[in-house]
Amino acid sequence: MGANTAENTNLRLKAVLDILAESVWSGATLNAGEVLAEAIVRVPFNDHEAELLSGGIPRGHKTLTSASAKLVKAGWLVKGRSGWTIPEDGLRATVAFPDAQAFGAALDAGTPVPADVAVPTAPPVKPQAKKTAATKRAAAKKATEPKVAAADVAEPKVAAAKVSAPKAKAATAKASSAAAAPSATKSTAKKSTRKAPAKAAAASAVETLPQPDAVAIAGDFNKILGAPEDWAPQYDEAQMDFNPLVQVWTLTAELPAAFYTYKIALNRSWDENYGAFGARDGANHELNHDGGPVTITYSHATRDIVVG
Repeated sequence: MGANTAENTNLRLKAVLDILAESVWSGATLNAGEVLAEAIVRVPFNDHEAELLSGGIPRGHKTLTSASAKLVKAGWLVKGRSGWTIPEDGLRATVAFPDAQAFGAALDAGTPVPADVAVPTAPPVKPQAKKTAATKRAAAKKATEPKVAAADVAEPKVAAAKVSAPKAKAATAKASSAAAAPSATKSTAKKSTRKAPAKAAAASAVETLPQPDAVAIAGDFNKILGAPEDWAPQYDEAQMDFNPLVQVWTLTAELPAAFYTYKIALNRSWDENYGAFGARDGANHELNHDGGPVTITYSHATRDIVVG
């Protein structure tokens, strides 16, 4: 951790590049929110940075999000519709400016990466550290989805076990006590299989964040989505879809090339709304769109969005 917020921010900006570089080598796919979250894990907030601003977002998160524009200006980060990517100059910057002071000075002064710095072909960390927490999180996310699906598929088997239960009892009544033992073992195994998903579901329910009844993107493109008017969170066309597995709300739309502004509005009204950096009643979100499909993701945990 750095001595102050400015140094911490530079450390996190460098961590953003390091994380993206590591994802290139590991093949992991991370969205902007996951990259920022991992950078904060690597360089935790100090007490001042951890203070919550209006909207419930930490001061340090807002500072980091704003400062990421420096990486774009330097040509070390590309923010696109499909997420954040690191170009060759960004990869070279991870090794050209190894400490926070040199890294921050280069960003502020617009210092280019020296021409003699080659594009690194391996992570600038120990081999054992190649699997970062972000990589593990991405792998865990992929591993979780099949498990949930497997639990859903297993339900008919449980139902079948219940239907065949009378036959099992009849067979047990006719069988000898020696034959009954294996039958009991099978019955116990079936019960154990049924309990495991139930416990997993209970654990998931404990971790679930309370969500609003509805989340809308209200802005100057609602008519394009089919709503009768713009800036109207009450219409169905402006509503986002909730994904309970990852606890986020999303809306994907095909928009013409233009500059758009919008906010996140909850429960089909303006009573509770969030703007830039997740600030309640904050400034409008802005989208300078090149045209084509765009996906906007809202997290009620941060009250902020990710555009991909």
